[in-house]
Amino acid sequence: MSDHRFELVCEIEPPTRPDLTRVRHQIGVLSAVADSFLIPDNHIGRATVSSVAVAHEVQAMGARGIACLNSRDRNLLGLRRDLLTASAYGVERFLFVYGDKPTVGGRTSELTVRGMIEEARGTAEDPAFAGRRPFQVGVTSGLRPVPTWKSAADFVFVQVSYSVDALLRWRESVSLQVPVYAGVMVLASAGMARNLAATIPDIDIPDRLIDDVERDRNAGVDAACEQILAIRDSGAFDGVHLVPVSRYREVAARLEREL
Repeated sequence: MSDHRFELVCEIEPPTRPDLTRVRHQIGVLSAVADSFLIPDNHIGRATVSSVAVAHEVQAMGARGIACLNSRDRNLLGLRRDLLTASAYGVERFLFVYGDKPTVGGRTSELTVRGMIEEARGTAEDPAFAGRRPFQVGVTSGLRPVPTWKSAADFVFVQVSYSVDALLRWRESVSLQVPVYAGVMVLASAGMARNLAATIPDIDIPDRLIDDVERDRNAGVDAACEQILAIRDSGAFDGVHLVPVSRYREVAARLEREL
């Protein structure tokens, strides 16, 4: 773990319509506990307002934004457009991902996350970006060995897990000298839990937790907040990437008391 305080990165639900009201509300509610906000890019294969634009909105409200960009929906020219836009807006932190399967059509190009990192790094020597601060670029990882090229990123987000022990075992198995954030997602319902288990085979959700959520709609919030505290107290991670989904109000209220 690097030498800085535990950071809570809250993911917000990006708008699928040209209206930032809900985004602003999420930021306002979560600002009491969040250190920064991650804005997904065309979340789960649906078109959303640009993550760079929303990250700019986050920063206009006095918070720190991380814009997620996926390789699925852009070619090299599109990525360069996003980097230029981000630089103009003062957005400096990115999370580069491969991207979920689109709901309509296929992938746009053969652009890879590795290629995106190389392009972002190259802006440091590009006259078009002269006088601008270099971008900070993060990547994601499953609970498996981390390729060398990923370990050279500025930070790493680890996949969502419902087992602190599994996260700790993985952290002990890898050597990373950059900030590492464990993924925590609130289960809003038993139906959501079953859908996650069916569509994302790497996520193992305990049956007991699913049963708890089915009996008590607040059980998912309680479990996520307890997991965050356990991860923080372990000292193994630099922070948490929290996905509060629709329960962000309840999560904020609970964490404000606990953190």
